[in-house]
Amino acid sequence: MSKVEELKKVVERFESARILAIGDVMLDRFITGSVSRISPEAPVPVVDLTSETFKPGGAANAISNIKALGGKDIAAGVIGDDASGRKLIDLLKQSGINTEGIIIIKNRSTSVKTRIIAGQQQIVRIDREKRNGVDLEHTQQILDFVNTKIDDIDAILISDYDKGVITNKLLEDVIPLAKKCDKPIIVDPKVGHFLDYKGVTVVTPNLNEASAATGISPINETSIRNMGQWLLTQLECDTVLITRGKDGMSLFEKDGNVAHIPTVAREVFDVTGAGDTVTGVVALCLAVGLEMKDAATIANTAAGIVVGKRGTATATKEELKHHLDVLKEK
Repeated sequence: MSKVEELKKVVERFESARILAIGDVMLDRFITGSVSRISPEAPVPVVDLTSETFKPGGAANAISNIKALGGKDIAAGVIGDDASGRKLIDLLKQSGINTEGIIIIKNRSTSVKTRIIAGQQQIVRIDREKRNGVDLEHTQQILDFVNTKIDDIDAILISDYDKGVITNKLLEDVIPLAKKCDKPIIVDPKVGHFLDYKGVTVVTPNLNEASAATGISPINETSIRNMGQWLLTQLECDTVLITRGKDGMSLFEKDGNVAHIPTVAREVFDVTGAGDTVTGVVALCLAVGLEMKDAATIANTAAGIVVGKRGTATATKEELKHHLDVLKEK
């Protein structure tokens, strides 16, 4: 059996994977229209509305990617007691996602990103959110929920958008618990918490995040290698996977192995949420026991699919297997 056929078999096994995803869930709102004139009130375009759509965003997009690929996932995070929060829960439930770990906080608004798009161009993004850390009472509720589910899952995904869910307290408890129970823990990081991820299985920063965390400018391949090695050492993790947009990914493993995985995207329409796809797919792969290099190959292929779609997007098993076949032909 060829390597690609083996990877396609792995994709079929995703339906057995059980992932607990903890993070900053949010609602993505897309307002689409056309522009034919400039406002007389100010030098700005007037958008004639043609459609308005809503999709799960942030950590909820990573969760949606897991579900779209057949995995069983449980979402843990917080929303406000508002219409946006209810809309997000409805969207997740419509996809068959378990939302019992999402807590409603009365005096907190649900994070909403509104993108206004005219033609093929995003004109502006409006963020409505609170970024302060979730208080100890609600953090403990999340931790209690994690403790009740830890024996029923295969991996933990932490999706950190720096909107308050991922706190020092949460990481101090979740990481040791995952290690004690031998569950891989995959982190989509934010720079402000980098050193708090110490001891996780894999972190997946993009190139800008890796540069900011290490203080190393991405001048050439040597500097990128230095970033990866610095992160491995400081975080004491098994793997660092740096995503590099059009230049693919760089994989660093604690045994000294370094690999570069070139991009497979043929057309890039929208990079929104591509990082969520990567972490979601890596979590699925590790949950079914795949080695990290092969997991990175599958995740890279999935990311190449979603950047070819508009808006917050997911990849399906059928699309992923098809693109793996294309990979085999190259």
